[in-house]
Amino acid sequence: MSRVLVTGGAGFIGATVVAALLDAGHEVRVLDSLAPDLHPHGWPAHLDVRAERVVGDVQDLPPGVLDGVDVVSHQAAVVGLGVDLQDLPRYVATNSLGTAALLAAMGRADVGRLVLASSMVVYGEGRYACPQHGQVAPGPRSEPALVAGDFEPPCPVCARALTWAVVPEDAPLDPRSTYAATKVAQEHLAASWARLSGGSAVALRYHNVYGPWMPKDTPYAGVASLWRSALARGERPRVFEDGGQLRDFVHVSDVARANVLALDAGEAGALTAANVASGHPVTVLDVATALSAGSDLEPVVTGEYRLGDVRHVVASPERARDVLGFSAAVLPTEGLTGFGRAPLRGDAPPA
Repeated sequence: MSRVLVTGGAGFIGATVVAALLDAGHEVRVLDSLAPDLHPHGWPAHLDVRAERVVGDVQDLPPGVLDGVDVVSHQAAVVGLGVDLQDLPRYVATNSLGTAALLAAMGRADVGRLVLASSMVVYGEGRYACPQHGQVAPGPRSEPALVAGDFEPPCPVCARALTWAVVPEDAPLDPRSTYAATKVAQEHLAASWARLSGGSAVALRYHNVYGPWMPKDTPYAGVASLWRSALARGERPRVFEDGGQLRDFVHVSDVARANVLALDAGEAGALTAANVASGHPVTVLDVATALSAGSDLEPVVTGEYRLGDVRHVVASPERARDVLGFSAAVLPTEGLTGFGRAPLRGDAPPA
């Protein structure tokens, strides 16, 4: 068994990882900055009481927080697409510089194993094929096309319609938002740390994570949480574009289990990336419809768009199965319906 430091362990995914690690017999120390915009009441009531708790920031680690630690599970990050350009410094400071500071401290403390929370956003658009030119990488969708309701990315060579395919971990990285750029930076920093230190790093590329205790009523929350909040206010979920965007929604309990399996994976001196996904893609309209089940608040397809969004990103789950022994246990068809009744962070009384 290992002693694990979980950064961002008070967050949505982090708290679930903490519980899964403890249930697997590991000792867990939680580090969280308890940022007031995310944790206005301090430590969340649902955080497992068996974990040691330390308040602090990865950019300036508290003394001794790495003492006795065997592996770091790095969940701390500013997440989401962001609101506007004024978010740039916060994303880079927390995600990129914070990770660099953590890795430097791990080097000083001789901690040689890292599990990094990465994201499918590193891929940009997913994998596509043109009937004439084979596998192609479409560029960012143009605003005139989006205004016209032409949401599918065309072939960059002949402008023909493309067909999507699953994205493997060796696909080129193509970040298309500030958040995505910082996630790529985290992976590159972790790879550099592994080469220089001889340590092992596993980057878990989470796809669309959902489940109990997602943050409520915040522009940085995932779309499933935003729609849950809208339904709670008596509002219909607003679906952007035509609702046909394909995503892989993976339950937070599966994400936590992947983190436990990743503790002993990886190669010395290298970074290993693995998609963490359900393997069962759904459209975003399907998601909104599942969350609305049992109510009279049917989703409304708005045709709106965001320039940083991508059309289809569907993961290949093969490497996670082969390297980690991970396959999702919760399918979106059942998990999303259950999420429609799950608590969100902000629903519970203060700790």
